[in-house]
Amino acid sequence: MLFPLFGLLFISYADNDQRLIIHSVPGELSEGARTQDWPRFNGPYDDATTNESNLSIGPNGINFSKVWELSKGEGYSSPAITEDYLILFHLQNNHEIIEARSPYSGEKIWSYKYPANYRDRYGYSNGPRSSPVIWKNRVYTHGVTAWLTCLDLITGKLIWKRDLKKEYEIPDYFFGKGSNPIISGNSLIVNTGGKKGECVVAFDLNTGATKWITKDEWGASYSSPVNTKINEKEVCLIFTGGESRPPRGGLLVVDPKNGKKLARFPWRSSTYESANAVPPIPVKNNMIFLSECYEKGGVMLSFDAEFKPQIKWHKPELNIHWMTPIVVGDYLYGIAGRHQRGAELFCVNVDSGEIIWRDRVSWETKLMNRDLNLELFRGSILYTQKYFMGLSELGSLTLLELTPQGLALLDHKQLFFAPGTWTLPAISKGLLYVMQNETDRSTSKGPRILCYDLRQN
Repeated sequence: MLFPLFGLLFISYADNDQRLIIHSVPGELSEGARTQDWPRFNGPYDDATTNESNLSIGPNGINFSKVWELSKGEGYSSPAITEDYLILFHLQNNHEIIEARSPYSGEKIWSYKYPANYRDRYGYSNGPRSSPVIWKNRVYTHGVTAWLTCLDLITGKLIWKRDLKKEYEIPDYFFGKGSNPIISGNSLIVNTGGKKGECVVAFDLNTGATKWITKDEWGASYSSPVNTKINEKEVCLIFTGGESRPPRGGLLVVDPKNGKKLARFPWRSSTYESANAVPPIPVKNNMIFLSECYEKGGVMLSFDAEFKPQIKWHKPELNIHWMTPIVVGDYLYGIAGRHQRGAELFCVNVDSGEIIWRDRVSWETKLMNRDLNLELFRGSILYTQKYFMGLSELGSLTLLELTPQGLALLDHKQLFFAPGTWTLPAISKGLLYVMQNETDRSTSKGPRILCYDLRQN
């Protein structure tokens, strides 16, 4: 059922921008600097990498200044950025809010909200887990209660909206709905997880009409679908598996044109309170890496000409919780570990499965008049300019050099001291955007988005 452009519950709204603090003006981009948009979760290539150049990072560390900060509501969503628009998605006062801001100043362009009543059963954030998607002049969001929304990027005007929870009788699962949508051709593909087996659904980008449904009992996970090619054929990878008794889930390889299942590989912990959350990682030609943190850990699959998956290698100790591992050459880098303490950064050879090294990233710092031993913990990493920028789950920004020969911590800066910092930072046009999802214990500032200038000038 489509919801056209009416209804008092779904309206634009304005405030006096008391949430915004502007600290400085970004510097000019260096001549010849390469810049990119960040249109969705995991960036321009959907793999936590960017080709932005002339950034103020290098062997001597990170050099940046704070540009602006904006208080926000609850949620773990990352911003989407293109040209003159930054899209922020969060929950406040029982409403999910989609708002457009200037990426350079944080100033408001438009805002849109709708009711969303959700309470996390485990006491985590009540806001959206999924991040906005920008496509041409459209913005798409998938809310924590499974509202799927399409807005005009320029005006914020509602184009179409669907209540997937009601239509497909989607349960709340452990943490509400959380899988990111992905665009393929003229379709918006969502790991839906409907009660009657509507596992994956494709929607028309312009009208919201249903284009196809892939039926499967595996349901919806918190992993983001990924587009790639296997055997030179375009496919969409969906790592499924949320709440179910007994636990079910695994990798579906589907044809994005019609939803046909090309392959199905079960990979799910036998523990009831478990969920798949790591995106499937395409490697080289016909290989896919999967990881879950509760039991099975990491596995590298290879696909033959008939799309039959074979296990190339299996490493239970490569148990990634939710971060996106990154492939550079013949090596994959990620952070393994179910719990905060004991999480380790690793390097593994993608062909052989040999774990080249595995180590904790730690340092000492003074914070709140205390000497603390901090770590990257279950952080996230972003690759650019031959360096990795890591964000710890307590708000530490790090600069790392990762090679098969080992890791080097080049710099660390404490942006804030707040748990739940699980959102990958975004880089666009020389600016770094970091999401603080809980209250800063060192300043008592609530959740916010912070913008930093990384421009070399």
